[in-house]
Amino acid sequence: MTASPSKPAIPENLQAGGLDAIQTDAATLQRRYVRILRKQPNGLVAFEFSVGWPDMGCELVLPEALFEEFCLKNQVEFLTQAVGEKLGENNVEY
Repeated sequence: MTASPSKPAIPENLQAGGLDAIQTDAATLQRRYVRILRKQPNGLVAFEFSVGWPDMGCELVLPEALFEEFCLKNQVEFLTQAVGEKLGENNVEY
């Protein structure tokens, strides 16, 4: 039998349940943000979508009609270019 490699220690603040300690009110979690990154010639819209905090989101791509529907259903707040610049430009062309 071979010895199993030791696992690195996980910092206390990252232990299971650590995120449970974050106190967030319901009003914050109900806010949805969209920042349009680019509109492509083929009709796709690339955008960042975030819930609760505008600086923590994910990039999504949808056809324009579905993007509009997505925004209506989620009652999003659109972030301006100035806000995007303050949050930092993480968009990379793939």
